[in-house]
Formats: sequence, C-alpha cells, structure tokens
Amino acid sequence: MDAAFTAEQDEIRRTLRELLAGHGAGRAAATPDGPGDAGNAAATPGGYDTALWRRLAQELGLPGLALPKEYGGGGRGPAELAVALEETGRALLPSPLLATAVLAAPLILALGTGEQRTALLPSLAAGELTAALAVPGGSLSTALGLTGDLTGGAWAGGGRAGGVQARPAGGDGGWRLYGEAAQVLDGDSAGLLLIAAHTGGFPRSRTLLFLVRTDGPQPPAGLVRTRQTSLDVTRPLARIQLRDTEAELLGADDTVDALAALTATGRTAAVALAAEAAGAAASALERTVDYVGERERSGAAVGSFQAVKLRLADLYVRVRTARSAAYYAAWDPESGGLALAQALEALRITTAEAVQLHGGIGFTWEDEARLYFNRAASDELLLGPVHRLRDHAAQRAGLFGPEPRVGAAGHGPAGQVAV
Repeated sequence: MDAAFTAEQDEIRRTLRELLAGHGAGRAAATPDGPGDAGNAAATPGGYDTALWRRLAQELGLPGLALPKEYGGGGRGPAELAVALEETGRALLPSPLLATAVLAAPLILALGTGEQRTALLPSLAAGELTAALAVPGGSLSTALGLTGDLTGGAWAGGGRAGGVQARPAGGDGGWRLYGEAAQVLDGDSAGLLLIAAHTGGFPRSRTLLFLVRTDGPQPPAGLVRTRQTSLDVTRPLARIQLRDTEAELLGADDTVDALAALTATGRTAAVALAAEAAGAAASALERTVDYVGERERSGAAVGSFQAVKLRLADLYVRVRTARSAAYYAAWDPESGGLALAQALEALRITTAEAVQLHGGIGFTWEDEARLYFNRAASDELLLGPVHRLRDHAAQRAGLFGPEPRVGAAGHGPAGQVAV
C-alpha cells in the first residue's frame, strides 16, 4: 500500500481549498442574525450557493468525480472523493455533494438499467441534476448497513404499517408509493428522489428503490416535501410524504438486490463521511489554536499555559488518527464503518473542547465554533451513534463469538477451561 498522495490528489486538495477559502464555516447557509434566520436564510431555497455549485461541477467535475467516464464522470476512486470531502468538511460547505455524489449516484450506477444510467448519470455528473436518498424512519445509517442488519427490512417498516409501501400501478409497468420518510438529506431541493420502499406485502415483502423526478414544471401528484429545522444549518433536512405518488423502479425488475447495493454504497459513503468529519475536526482545531494564541489572560496568551497545550496536543493526535483511518479505509472500504466512528468521535471531542477553549462563545451565535459543534452533533444523530458503528463493525468481523455454554465439554461450570 502506497500511503502517499498522488500529484492529482494534491491538486484536487489545493484547488478546492483555494476555491472554498471565501466560503468557510458554512457562510452560504448561516447568517449572524440568530438561529431562526440561519435555519431559513440561504443563498437559495435549497440551502446552498448554486453559483459555487456550478463552478465546482464545471471547473473541477466534483459531482461526477467517482463516476465512470462513459457517463461524463472523472473515473476516480474513493481516495479522490475522500480528498474532496475532506476539503468541503473543512469549510462546512453547504452543497448537494454528499447526497448526490456519495449516496444517490452509486446506487443508480449499481442498480439502474442502461437506459436509466444514460438518462440520469451524465446530468448528475455535470451538476445539472441533484439527488437525494430517502429512507423511512430516519434510519440512514442502518439503511446503509453501517449500524445494523438490513435483511428483513425492519429499519424501513418491515412491510407492516409504517415506512413506505409500493404497489404496481397497472399494465404500464409503473409503481405507486405511499408513506413517509423523515430526515432526508437535501430532500427539499433535490431534482431526483431515490426512495426505499417495500413491495409484496408482509411477510413476503422486499425492499426496493424507486425514482421520483421532482425537477419538472409541476411537482409529482401526491408528493409533499417539507423543510425541517436542522441542528446544523449546513445540512438541510426534509420530510418526504408520498400519497399515491407515481414512481419508477430503479433496475430492470423487482429481482434486483437493493440491499446489497445499499450495503456497498454504505461502505464507500463511510469513507467519504469519515474524511469529511476529519476535515471539519482539523479546521475546528486550527481555529482554536489561532484563538488561544491571541487571547490573553493575566498578561499571557492562553495558548502558552501548559494545561491548554496538553489539551490541544491530545486533540491533534485524535484528529490525525481519524484522518489516517479515513484514508486507510479509502484503500480498504471494509474498514469504513470503524473509520467513520473514529472521525465522528474526534469531531465531537474536538468541537466540544473548541467551545470550552473559546470561553463558551460557541453558544452565543458570535463565533464559528458553534457551527462545527452543531455539525458534530448532527452528524452523529444522522450517521451514528459511534458506539453502534463500532458494535456493528465488530459483529461483522466476528470479534465477539458466542460465549461457551455452561457445563459444555471441556469447560467447568463457570465456562472456564477444565485442567
């Protein structure tokens, strides 16, 4: 394994950092007027700067970075995507990159028919179309196979009441959807929705993915999208309600293995999300180091105190370890869940310390420390929690086998080996 960054990866990092220098700490989404305005005021109703998004797409090809060249993408791999997400994480950039390029596009590539790929992927790669993955119950981390088992569909209603249900519309091969999905990332602005739904009825139901286009002159009948108040104003969330809404099955027929595709997407998404969280943690730490170097107490810079130096040193080790884990996972996506847990934990601890070392100013809407703290909290709510990420990774790796039975051959009554 060559751990060094390539010249191309360094160029992606340099170009993005320069381009995002004026868009740091979520400036496109947040305002200094307080939480009420910050939750609603943005460069566009979608919560991101469309002009900047066009530049990212046209000049860097960012939305299609990991898509095959035959669909207008860059043909790059998880490492390049991780580099890009690390830089957008440093700036807390509000953009549809995560929802479109990391979650939706890989599923279309994996499951879509040739016609669906040709119709959708070039537009996604060019940044002309954005997409969002809608899963019922606010269970994104489970739906991606990061914190639980997908089989059985319990995470999405299990075919019983709740979740989203799908039924054939008739002889035209279409489908109708009914149900609700909460906490859909970029769900209020995406031009394409990928919706996980059950079909077949209990107990023979199976989970499939369906396409709903929302970029037409009129919204689809029966579709209601409601922007929700989000803890992190740079992460727009929406509730998607479907009332007999027309949809198209993603894939050739209902035999496609949507759960396997979700699991594979979850592994690569964990790599990108870990890099993004590591980038946010690194930026929060850098801002804190700068702040304590300037702030004085008793005639000396706060950063000169030994206790503060030790706290900062501990944070530095956590952030660097999280970053290393993220890029190792880019080489071995099977470790993506553990890398994501490491990065989310580093982000949570770093931002909490940043608020403390800023003197609590992070809670007064007067400093960017609050934005990083909110990102840490919302990421763990959306993608964690950390202990479940680690527990699921340990279970998949077989680290915790069944305990020996009491009184089993060769064991004593307490399960100890007999001698």
